[in-house]
Amino acid sequence: MKLITIIILGLTAGIFYCWSISVTRGLALLPDKEYILAFQKLNRAILNPLFFICFFSPLVLLPICLWREFTITLLLATLFYYIGVMGVTIVGNIPLNNMLEAFPVQGANIEEMRQIRAQFEPKWNTLNHIRTLCSLVSFILSLISCTSSFQHSS
Repeated sequence: MKLITIIILGLTAGIFYCWSISVTRGLALLPDKEYILAFQKLNRAILNPLFFICFFSPLVLLPICLWREFTITLLLATLFYYIGVMGVTIVGNIPLNNMLEAFPVQGANIEEMRQIRAQFEPKWNTLNHIRTLCSLVSFILSLISCTSSFQHSS
């Protein structure tokens, strides 16, 4: 169970990391209209079963691992995931995604597109960096918990 949790946490951290180091950097090079349209499409595309498995599984798996073997590192891994990944996503990224999704690009003028992007891009990127760091910390803490459990059983 712990190994599956660690693998899924690693995949999730990888998703956020890739967005931080490549996807958002590539999008940043686009003019406002193309940026908004591309981000809208990406936000729709990521909502798929494979992403949901990686993103939501730790919500169940981390508490199960914690229940089966309580360690401070697993508790911290759980807190980092619940607060730094899920909390930030729910309170920050999703409302920004919804704001951008509702923006009518076709009827907007250049200034409106510039303004919506300025409201969205720096906040969303910062929140994604936080999710990246927190998911990575959760992954590393879970890995440490697994290796220390292994050493104690030897």
